[in-house]
Amino acid sequence: MKSIPLLPTVIVTFCAAALLAPAASAVAQGKLYTVVDGYKVDAKTMAGFRTWRQAACDRCHGANQEGLVGPSLIESLKTLSKEEFVKVVRDGRLDKGMQSFGSNPVVMENMDNLYAYLKGRSDGAITRARVEELK
Repeated sequence: MKSIPLLPTVIVTFCAAALLAPAASAVAQGKLYTVVDGYKVDAKTMAGFRTWRQAACDRCHGANQEGLVGPSLIESLKTLSKEEFVKVVRDGRLDKGMQSFGSNPVVMENMDNLYAYLKGRSDGAITRARVEELK
């Protein structure tokens, strides 16, 4: 039986763990988004931006999410829980002019992604409204 030198195995294992730790840590911490340079985002957050554009949310909330006839989502998402966000988007706030998106399959299928994009804007991690996907 041939023995395998222990030191190279330990070094490879250590290096792999060090490289994978940031990704595992982000998942463990429940991180919603990944942002580099303030505007380069992960694929799911990019899908959230595309959902924002497709649903034309900017008509009421402004191109920079700072509010027009609807409130600033940058400010609203500082206090709104994810559950409250989902309820508002799904059911609307008809008394305040917010339409329901519950029957919009694109919005409903991308609710987590939309939340991640807007939360990133609200948290200040995403520093501009128009983002690019990380390569």
